[in-house]
Amino acid sequence: MKPETSLKRRDLLSYAAFGSAALAAAGASSVAAGDDAADETRKYSMKKSINLWAFPFPDKMSLRQCLELAKAAGFDGIELNYDLDSELSPKSGTKEFTAIRHMADEIGIAISGVCSFLFWPYPLTSNDRAERARGMELAGKMTQAAHDLGTENLLVVPGAVHMPWREDHDPTPNDVCDRRAREAIGKLLPAAEKLGVHLNIENIFFNGFLLSPMEMVDFVDSFSSPHVQVHFDTGNIMEYQFPEHWIPILGKRIKNVHLKEFTKKGTDHSLESFRPLLDGTTNWPAVLEAFEKVGYDGYLTFEYFHPYQHFPEALVYQTADSLDRMLGIKRGRA
Repeated sequence: MKPETSLKRRDLLSYAAFGSAALAAAGASSVAAGDDAADETRKYSMKKSINLWAFPFPDKMSLRQCLELAKAAGFDGIELNYDLDSELSPKSGTKEFTAIRHMADEIGIAISGVCSFLFWPYPLTSNDRAERARGMELAGKMTQAAHDLGTENLLVVPGAVHMPWREDHDPTPNDVCDRRAREAIGKLLPAAEKLGVHLNIENIFFNGFLLSPMEMVDFVDSFSSPHVQVHFDTGNIMEYQFPEHWIPILGKRIKNVHLKEFTKKGTDHSLESFRPLLDGTTNWPAVLEAFEKVGYDGYLTFEYFHPYQHFPEALVYQTADSLDRMLGIKRGRA
């Protein structure tokens, strides 16, 4: 492993209008009437969120600028990423995270969750005892950070049999991975329950662990705790499976969601296979209907690892517009 200080962001990533006729008829009250009309046309009640990786942070934009842009684009929330170098890292403590929470409150945007790429250099199931120990330490710090940031959602990658992008990773046998993952979550759970933070287990397509919805259900239910739930990622299973098949099986266990667009037309199975929202092969009408049927009304967080090099705000606004159309907030012309 390289020293922690070399784990830079690039290494971890591999990055109504309303009608004028109504205005004339309603006069000054038309604004309220217009709001009601928007509510009536909205098809789904899920909330719009975006991950910080879609912004050029911290290279070109400050955290405040990212939050302000997300708010201006119409997002309800933003998901923050815990790393080793920024203000969202072990370098910060309760005082600093509380200040970020107050900044978000001032701007008027919620922090929808916390996630991190640190589960890959420090997997909770590593054959390297030191890596496991550091992973547990960082996961504990993330739990506290989530609480201090005012969110109840922490994305957790519980383990990995294999990580193909890490040549130095010694594959962990499936049964050992499962045992270590259960032990790790069990140790993290008491503090999470005390802090009111949910450890949301994410499904991944390339870690060789929890590769079916039934396995995920068994893993989550084994803890018998409302603080162990699922962070469902629509794109992470699209290489071989379909999110609309998983959602009915996971059901009420889904506590938070990543919307990642994926195309089955390509042959690249790295992070480059993920696309801007709607520029892929995901059956979004089926996915949204599945969420609706299980009663999910939480955040839909767009996760994308490549902020636009030029005019980065375009990706943020395009995503917000896509979500508006997916949720029925905006309707296309016939």
